[in-house]
Amino acid sequence: MRSYTKVSNEILHSRRLNNDAKVLLLVVQSLPERDRYDALGAYAEMLGLTPRQYRNARKDLIAHGYLHEWKWQNDRGRWVTDQLTSNVALTCDEAIALRDGGPTEPPSEREPMVGSSRTRKARTYKPVEEDCGKTAPHPPSKAEPEREPAPDPVPDPEGNPEADDDDPELVQAESLLLSLRHSHRDLLLGVREARGLAEQAAEWLRRGIPAADLRRALTVYLPSNGVRSAVGFLRHRLTEKMPPPPPPPPPAGTAPEAPTRPAPLIACEGPGDLHVFRPAAGETHCGPCRREAALEDHERRHPRPQRTPDPDHGPVAWRDRFDKYANGLTT
Repeated sequence: MRSYTKVSNEILHSRRLNNDAKVLLLVVQSLPERDRYDALGAYAEMLGLTPRQYRNARKDLIAHGYLHEWKWQNDRGRWVTDQLTSNVALTCDEAIALRDGGPTEPPSEREPMVGSSRTRKARTYKPVEEDCGKTAPHPPSKAEPEREPAPDPVPDPEGNPEADDDDPELVQAESLLLSLRHSHRDLLLGVREARGLAEQAAEWLRRGIPAADLRRALTVYLPSNGVRSAVGFLRHRLTEKMPPPPPPPPPAGTAPEAPTRPAPLIACEGPGDLHVFRPAAGETHCGPCRREAALEDHERRHPRPQRTPDPDHGPVAWRDRFDKYANGLTT
């Protein structure tokens, strides 16, 4: 028989790994050499696991030493995640030594884990030497070869960076970005990530935005399904919500404008008792006097028609006038 995968009893009977984690680990072990370059999530999707099931399985594998991950930034500025799976539990030092190709202590020489059987020798399991190669570690992706991260040119934040001391807004912005994890755990940033966003955040402070308002703009109304990438989310908000720049200062030779004062009170030249008012554009009469003069001028230009009374009978009441009109005595 050639198409089979040997499973250790430690994995098969483990009560600390859920069934999804066991199946996912066995599927990775059963892969041929040419199919070991995809991310672990791709195999979970192939198995039909939901995102929540994959997260729980991945969490169990990492917690019990069957999966180790390393994140680093390549020379193009992209973040790469290397994943290493094994059919035995490895410590961090053993996983790093295995990743780097150095000597590592055989797992069988270590003390058995708590809860393992006293009689079973699950850690002495050797991989089947067949074309399947099921127990080899999960190597990094072909598109992103493993390499050591480039040295960070930015000075250590725990030291005394000389460049940052010259820009207090930049120092304050970086400190604010690193403290966002206290407001929401999805906004956890590393030192390099915070330094990459510090210049945009410092521009907010230079434009007169208080640090409290900047923090609120970055932490309110987060997505209901969580933040997938804290760096991308914060960069988007810093760019899209950037406040307008402050207005330019006036030229050096321009004198500031003196505050305007109300005009003094003067006496009105209109009729009646003496009274004063405050002119707006050099008026000599107050408002009521101007309105009264305008009304008199209008009546003078457009007089109202005057009705001549009856000299014989004097003014006629409207009832008498109506009776006369009804009897044909008047028109």
